[in-house]
Amino acid sequence: MHSEFYRKIAEITKGDPRYKREAYDFVLRALDETIRGEGRQHRSGTEKHITGRELLEGIRELAQNEFGLLARAVFESWGVHRTEDFGEIVFNLVDHQLLNKQETDTREDFRDGFDFSTAFEEDLDIALTWENGAD
Repeated sequence: MHSEFYRKIAEITKGDPRYKREAYDFVLRALDETIRGEGRQHRSGTEKHITGRELLEGIRELAQNEFGLLARAVFESWGVHRTEDFGEIVFNLVDHQLLNKQETDTREDFRDGFDFSTAFEEDLDIALTWENGAD
């Protein structure tokens, strides 16, 4: 399964080199985290639908937790500069049958989701501990 998955990701990045493989991996992990966090799994094991806005919120939260103040720089190194880029990634995954979509899902769902500088710099509450050797 993994080799087939990564073969398809390689196809995607070859056809659309704007985004690195890591961006696709991250979006899929964020989707998984969002589904689990929202309790979106049916008893049958199938997953309920996550909207583009819900996925963007999951992406923002996971990025803040994993990368903190470096999130924006990490995304930019992967070719992701705005939330619309996540929509392009999602629809590339849909086009290659790695994700499903509903008829109501569009790339517009990812437009103006959040501002990167606000989400990854201003909105982070960071507790700094300064140790200077004094008690």
